[in-house]
Amino acid sequence: MSQAPEVGWLFALVLLAMIGVAVLASRVGGLGLGRDLATAAVRAVVQLAVVALFIAAVLSRSWASALFALLMFAIATGTTARRVGASTSWPWVAVALGCGVAPVLALVFGSGVVPFNGAGIVPVAGIIIGGTMTAHSLTGRRAFSALREERGLVEAGMALGLQRCPAVLEVIGRRSREALTPVLDQTRTVGLVTLPGAFIGVLLGGGSAIEAGTAQLLVLVGLLAAETVTVVVTQQLIAARRVMPADIRATLPP
Repeated sequence: MSQAPEVGWLFALVLLAMIGVAVLASRVGGLGLGRDLATAAVRAVVQLAVVALFIAAVLSRSWASALFALLMFAIATGTTARRVGASTSWPWVAVALGCGVAPVLALVFGSGVVPFNGAGIVPVAGIIIGGTMTAHSLTGRRAFSALREERGLVEAGMALGLQRCPAVLEVIGRRSREALTPVLDQTRTVGLVTLPGAFIGVLLGGGSAIEAGTAQLLVLVGLLAAETVTVVVTQQLIAARRVMPADIRATLPP
């Protein structure tokens, strides 16, 4: 029996109350994010309503669900390319994300652990793609911040005989590891501090605690694998100048 919240006036009031808490806290704390918080919440309502209707139509067809997963991947690619300021490098961003997403989804669906149907494709692919998008964004932002602040270290490394790629990796390598902090923390504390979405989703859908734990474990380990590969590939592409904002490309030694 599903335990999902019922949509109605009470549900709407609870949402409004939580948005109000966020806006009030922003105002009291002087963050100046009240408008952004409210706009984000409204966008979430509209987008999820549209997506829910769309997903309901594609879940019954595996091919349609696979196409929807490709759409999610395309949106994730464009989003993270913009976030790191390297929009023109989107093909290489897609390579970085794909290197993380493809092997994990191949293992999950190819092994039959998760059935290759709409109910399996959409949630699993969405979570893995979303995780790699976040990992790529964090890697790019930290790497490009390091290259702007410590360009002299790259030049010093090259002056000592290093090629450009190793010199860049020396600067961005320690920052890249930080991109895996969220997924590492989530995995280490699951069940003790946090109960992530997959676990709650299965419980709300009427599944047992064992089923919920199994689903969450699969998702967390899949995210660890996908995000680690994406971070490694991303830093290599940055060092090779494949993914890079125009201002850094112009100042980085050839």
